[in-house]
Amino acid sequence: MKRYAPASMQEARNLAVFLITCPDRKGIVATVSAFFFERGFNIVHCQQHTDRLESRFFMRIIIDLDSAPCSRRELLDGFSGVAKPFSIQWSAHFCADPQRIGILATREPHCLHDLLSRADTGDLPNVKVSLVISNHPELESVAARFSVPFFCCRIDRNDRRLQETEVIGLLRQHHVQLAVLARYMQVLSGEMLNEITIPVINIHHGFLPAFEGAGPYRRAWERGVKMIGATAHYVTPQLDGGPIIEQDVERVTHEDGVEALQRTGRDIESIVLARAVKAHLEHRVMVHANRAVVFSAGA
Repeated sequence: MKRYAPASMQEARNLAVFLITCPDRKGIVATVSAFFFERGFNIVHCQQHTDRLESRFFMRIIIDLDSAPCSRRELLDGFSGVAKPFSIQWSAHFCADPQRIGILATREPHCLHDLLSRADTGDLPNVKVSLVISNHPELESVAARFSVPFFCCRIDRNDRRLQETEVIGLLRQHHVQLAVLARYMQVLSGEMLNEITIPVINIHHGFLPAFEGAGPYRRAWERGVKMIGATAHYVTPQLDGGPIIEQDVERVTHEDGVEALQRTGRDIESIVLARAVKAHLEHRVMVHANRAVVFSAGA
C-alpha cells in the first residue's frame, strides 16, 4: 500500500496557505492579518519579503482551517474583497488536498528513482505520483517498483508534435498538477507549454548558464573545474531561462575524472530537484518577473 505520511506541519493539520504579492505600501500586513483575525482563524505561520529594488511585497501566510467555522468559498470570496484595494495578486492552497504530479524521464534513472522513493516514504508532502512518461522504455522497471503507471511515448523525428500531443493527453487524463522533468532529455516546445497550462520543473546539470548542451561533465573536466552543481528551475519557452528555484554545488579536484564528476553530479541533481519539487508542493515559491522568491521551510 502506498504511504503518504505527513512530511510537514502543512500536511499533518487542516491548513490553508495564502501566497500574496502586490506593490509595497503601508498597511498590507495589518489588513491581511485583521481579515483572518476577525473571522476567527488562527495564523500558524507567516513569512514576508520586500523587494526594495522593485518596491514589491511578497507574503506567505498559513491559517488553521479548524480554528473557525467557514466554508472554502466564503473564505476565498471574503479575501478577494480585501485584495482588491491593494491590487493584491494571490492564490490559496488547501493542504488537505493531495497534489498529483507527473514525472518525465529519458534513460537516466537517478532523479526518477529519488523522487519516487521520496514520495513513497512521505518525504515529499501530500503528493501522488500519477504517472511516469518516457520517450524510451528502459525506466519502466523503476516505475513498476513503486507501482506507478509507466507510458513510453516514442518520438517521431519527422513530426515531434505527435509525441507532444500524446504526452499532453496523458497529463490531462491523469489530472496532473505539476510536471517534473527528471533528466528528460527533450526540449518542450512553447506550444506544448501553453497547452498543458501547469507548472513544469526541470533539473539542469550545472549553475546556469554554465556548460549548456551535451557532454557537460566532459567539458567541465576539460576546463578543470573545481566546483560542479545543479540548477532546478521552472520551464519557460526560453531554453533554460525560467525562474530558478534551487541550486547547489560540490567541490571537486583535479583527481576527479569524468566518471567521478558524473557520480557527484547525479547526487547533486537528485537533491536539488527534490528540494525544488518539495518547495513547490509546500507552496513556498512565488514567481514575479522571471525571478522566484522561495520562502524557507519550517511550516
